[in-house]
Amino acid sequence: MSKINILFVCMGNICRSPTAQGMFEYLLEQEGLSDEVYVDSAGTHAYHVGKSPDERAMRSAAARGIDLGAQRARRIEIEDFERFDYVLAMDSSNLDDLMALCPEQHREKLALFLDFAEELPEREVPDPYYGGAQGFERVLDLIEEGSRSLLESVRERL
Repeated sequence: MSKINILFVCMGNICRSPTAQGMFEYLLEQEGLSDEVYVDSAGTHAYHVGKSPDERAMRSAAARGIDLGAQRARRIEIEDFERFDYVLAMDSSNLDDLMALCPEQHREKLALFLDFAEELPEREVPDPYYGGAQGFERVLDLIEEGSRSLLESVRERL
């Protein structure tokens, strides 16, 4: 059995996508599935390459027992479309950017992350970067809900 590989993508890879990576890794560990699923995150832009996640994202995640401190921002690479089974964008703007980069044969791997959380009215995880701490909490709530739904989908493939 081969691993399932999941890539979360936002614009700069310092707020939403590293939070999704951390939350999903946390859930996988709780479920004993860390060895079957590989998770990473990336940005569509190179604004913050090599930097740690936003301090506000790290504080919000830490309050829920999730450590984002080891992550470093990176930009998506063409090879990622081949390596990953799921390439999940946080919003439609980043999904459009991914569609423009993605080779035709890998486009079925692209989706909005919250498409997995059909019970939520939101389809996009809003960018909390220019807001306050409350925005990061809302992002975490959406990401947790989306991650639980995604985990159910991933379980069906294991």
